[in-house]
Amino acid sequence: MVVVDHQQHPGGGFNPPEPTKKGGPDYGRFVDAVRKLQDHARAVDAPDAVITEAANRLEELSALLAPFDADEWQSPSGRRMDLPVRGNILTVPMDAQKTADGRIEGQARFARFHLGRNGAVHGGALGLMFDSILGLTASVLTGSRRQRTAYLKVTYRSIVPIEKELQFSCGIDSVEGRKIFVSGQLTDGDTLLTEADALFVRLKPGQP
Repeated sequence: MVVVDHQQHPGGGFNPPEPTKKGGPDYGRFVDAVRKLQDHARAVDAPDAVITEAANRLEELSALLAPFDADEWQSPSGRRMDLPVRGNILTVPMDAQKTADGRIEGQARFARFHLGRNGAVHGGALGLMFDSILGLTASVLTGSRRQRTAYLKVTYRSIVPIEKELQFSCGIDSVEGRKIFVSGQLTDGDTLLTEADALFVRLKPGQP
């Protein structure tokens, strides 16, 4: 069995992931299957016997994977640059690109797994999405490679629907030394759903 060592990386802080092809050609399919399972776990209303069988199979699957657990620097999760959101199962699925006018724009789709209640996305999932895309904005548009979130403010304007492709747009507000101020919006066509602003701080060499 692999012993996972959760020590801090010697480079400190939020180090950029090293690209890898670990996991092979089916790693993307593996991540998608886990996401679909999360959706089923949130949605399923199955007979007791089906749940029992599913639980048994999941325990068997966990036992299959357990010997190969690795620390964050060795696992392909978050390091598969060829996959959406680098194959990171935690991040809300999205596509993002830098625009000609110096912004980060793209699309995000919240799944059944992200449901709060009554068809609306859980507010915490929106915070997770904005932390990801605003961090990406700060990094890509300023060239900052190591940074951490100092604060994130999310303002909810309208109900955010699950299972629908939504649009986001983010940009740099200002840069003051190591401080990078960013903001962004999530929209459904012309409807403003949510907006956020954040401060990211560049890390000093070796800073945790």
